[in-house]
Amino acid sequence: MRLARILTSLAAAALIGALAASPLAASPSGKIKVKQREAEVVLAQVNALDNQLGKTVEAWDGASYDLGKVRKQVAANRASLVVAQRAQLHAEQLVRARLVTIYESDQPTTIDVVLGSTSLGDLIDRLQAARSVATSDRQLAQQATQVRDQLAAAQHALRRTEQRRAASVQQLQNQKVQIGAMLDQRRRLLESVQSEIVTMRAQEARRQAALAAEARRRLAAEQAALRRQAAERERAAEAAAAAAKTAPTTTVPVITTATEPLPVTDPTTTEPDGLTAPVVTTTAAPIGPLPAGHPEAATIALRYLGVPYVWGGESPKGFDCSGLVAYVYAQLGITLPHYAAAQYQLGVAVPSDQLQPGDLVFFDGLAHVGIYIGGGQFVHAPHTGDVVKITTLAAYGGGYVGARRI
Repeated sequence: MRLARILTSLAAAALIGALAASPLAASPSGKIKVKQREAEVVLAQVNALDNQLGKTVEAWDGASYDLGKVRKQVAANRASLVVAQRAQLHAEQLVRARLVTIYESDQPTTIDVVLGSTSLGDLIDRLQAARSVATSDRQLAQQATQVRDQLAAAQHALRRTEQRRAASVQQLQNQKVQIGAMLDQRRRLLESVQSEIVTMRAQEARRQAALAAEARRRLAAEQAALRRQAAERERAAEAAAAAAKTAPTTTVPVITTATEPLPVTDPTTTEPDGLTAPVVTTTAAPIGPLPAGHPEAATIALRYLGVPYVWGGESPKGFDCSGLVAYVYAQLGITLPHYAAAQYQLGVAVPSDQLQPGDLVFFDGLAHVGIYIGGGQFVHAPHTGDVVKITTLAAYGGGYVGARRI
């Protein structure tokens, strides 16, 4: 069937395209996305088959209606044919009866008419009367036969039309059954795919919960370690200060050198009097150790796991990628633009081997951003139909652009 071939080819092309277009097809989230695309393809097939079935059923109804009309015409013509056959038979019987009557009765024959005529006029009248009766009987029989033959021909034509209509109805009935069977099969497949999606989502939710619990434990341990290190540094500083107070003091001359950057003039600024005056700027300071950053941003980001993706969203009702980042950092008193490419211009660059929780990680030509949480993982709002979740950096492969520390 042509429809089946079209649907099969469309399904194969769509599935191949879905698998090839998804860089995350190997990840649990990617597998769900591929399965969702498969469900979309099957749903499209179901809709196409349902539409085709509706058209076929309508055509079948029309053919059945036409067949019913033809069958009514056949029945009516059959009744008329029976009447015509009876009339033709009656006419033949009248002719036969008249011939018998003329033969057996005392009425004069043609010879009798000739011999019994009293004059030429009487002879002509008698002959015309006899001929008129015979002609009338013959015409009646001929008309009855003609009507019968016409009705018989019409009945034959109606029978042929009835057969054609019946064949058309049967053909459409077969198509209806075939499309119905295909539709049932596609619906069962759709239910199966949707069931798989539900199962995969449940599995992904459990996986995300486990990842979140692990991330929280890891972040808590890292923060506790940072607090211990800070306490140790504070104790060491206090001990050094105490030792400095008890040690004898010796004045040592210190020679300092100017380390401030050289001024640079910009000749494009105009004074109020219209004269050009130089503006003093400074060159960028040399890059030193990376700043401490905001590891607590990672812990805050974990609070919003499971929030649905909403295009342009920037609240717990729904986030997009840069909206999530901006909302998390706003809770730290830091205002970030709701735009991934603009966020990439802030802070300092971080090498991939020095990432720490709270760093912003960017992907897909700055079209996507998330918050690093350690362990090679980050929290992000992926795309429409998904939720805020944990994903590995490796899942994005060559799509990784870089990181910034705010």
